Amino acid sequence: MSLSGAHKAAFRREVLVEGRVFAIRDGEGYPAPADPEGRRAVPFWSKPTRARRVADQAAAFLGFEIVVIELDDWLAGWLPSLERDEMLVGVNWSGARATGFDLTPAQVAEWFTEQREALAAGMQMAAG
Repeated sequence: MSLSGAHKAAFRREVLVEGRVFAIRDGEGYPAPADPEGRRAVPFWSKPTRARRVADQAAAFLGFEIVVIELDDWLAGWLPSLERDEMLVGVNWSGARATGFDLTPAQVAEWFTEQREALAAGMQMAAG
């Protein structure tokens, strides 16, 4: 598995444990850099330390502050808004160039729907 693939898998796991995601912003707002095809992605991280590392290392994000977003707010508010704006979701970007996977908001929302359903089913089995 590539490093970006490992970061993507960690995002899925860690966000459920944390119950929130982390973004970065400066006085102009949240970054949404474009890829070579012109598609824009807003980056999010599964741990504040991951976000801080990028804000400290990536020249484009120096001086950005870490923002905490509760998971339910992110799923119900942020992802639909990003979908409407035809933006992508960057997950656990890393390194001095802040690179990683970019996915559609629908793909990311599906991860958490699947995981929550599996968790609920497991809890029902344990109670039954």
